Amino acid sequence: VQLQASGGGLVQAGGSLRLSCAASRRTASNNGMGWFRQAPGKEREFVAGISWSGTATYPDSVKGRFTISRDRAKNTVYLQMSSLEPQDTAVYYCAVSRTSYTSTDYSQYVYWGQGTQVTVSS
Repeated sequence: VQLQASGGGLVQAGGSLRLSCAASRRTASNNGMGWFRQAPGKEREFVAGISWSGTATYPDSVKGRFTISRDRAKNTVYLQMSSLEPQDTAVYYCAVSRTSYTSTDYSQYVYWGQGTQVTVSS
C-alpha cells in the first residue's frame, strides 16, 4: 500500500487547512488509519485516527479543532484542521493501522505516507 499525503502549507494562526491521504489500494479501507505529526526535535505524535467503521479518536490537544474522515470510494482519508496554532507546526504523516482499529502508538501502523509540512505563523 502506498500513501500520498497532500494539502500542507503555510497558514496564519486561527486559519484552516485540509490534509488528504490517498491510498493506492482498497485494502486500506478495511484498516484503521491515523494521522501523526512530528515537529523538529520532538517525537512523533498521534493527532487523529479513524477505524474501519468510522469511529474517530483524537488527543486532547486537537479535540474540537481537528476532524478526521474517510471516503472509501476514493480510498482517501482527510484531516480537517481549524483554529490552527503555531504549536501545530510540524510534518504531518498519514498511516495505515495493522488492524481495523486505530492506536495512538505509531508502532501499530504498517504503512506510512511521505509527510506534508504544515506551518502556522503567529
